[in-house]
Amino acid sequence: MSSTSPRREKPVIAIDGPAGAGKSTMAAHLARRFGFLNLETGAMYRALALKAIDHDLGFDEEAELLELAERTRIALEPQADGNCVILDGVDVSRRVRDADVTAAASRVSVHPRLRAWMVEQQRQMGVAGGVVMEGRDIGTVVFPDAEVKIFLDAAPEVRGNRRFRQGAPAEARSTEAAVIEELKERDARDRNRAESPLRPAPDALILDSTGMTLEEVLTKAESIVRDHVEGSRLH
Repeated sequence: MSSTSPRREKPVIAIDGPAGAGKSTMAAHLARRFGFLNLETGAMYRALALKAIDHDLGFDEEAELLELAERTRIALEPQADGNCVILDGVDVSRRVRDADVTAAASRVSVHPRLRAWMVEQQRQMGVAGGVVMEGRDIGTVVFPDAEVKIFLDAAPEVRGNRRFRQGAPAEARSTEAAVIEELKERDARDRNRAESPLRPAPDALILDSTGMTLEEVLTKAESIVRDHVEGSRLH
């Protein structure tokens, strides 16, 4: 944590990584385990992408998207079984998980000014600490002073296989090879964008789950957070 940052009573836990790595599962688990709020920032981009779809806006039109964002109210309400996503007062939790919205969110998120707007909203949500935030740039941009940073990764073949086996409607209509290829394309966009490219923070602990079971991954993440929480109590 930066020496110029005020000390938080509870930590910010930043989980970053590529699509399909299991960040949402890890964030939800850690939030339940330690009694923190799970604020899934990717849902915010999906919500705005959904509004762009509903308003028939092009995903490459940054000025129009930013104007839309400034007229948009997005709220995340943590629930026992995950976040409730509220867009302009309407619960869109199910709709924002659809394949067309997910794909649109990846394109919307590349715009620098729009990302800056989103970052400000995200910082306001987590400023007091006691939150788990997952996304692409939490530990590098949104909360570079996060007390705990985990970069969760896995080979694209493994991530694609997991998604395919999960049987989401979009993936079920595709082949496993197509799902893997889509993830690779998304990785390329996220890692090579000019603004806030996907990369581990210098002080992040990189957790590669390629050869691990879900239980092993969650146990390791718990250990990382517990070490920090217990260490903080000694100071």
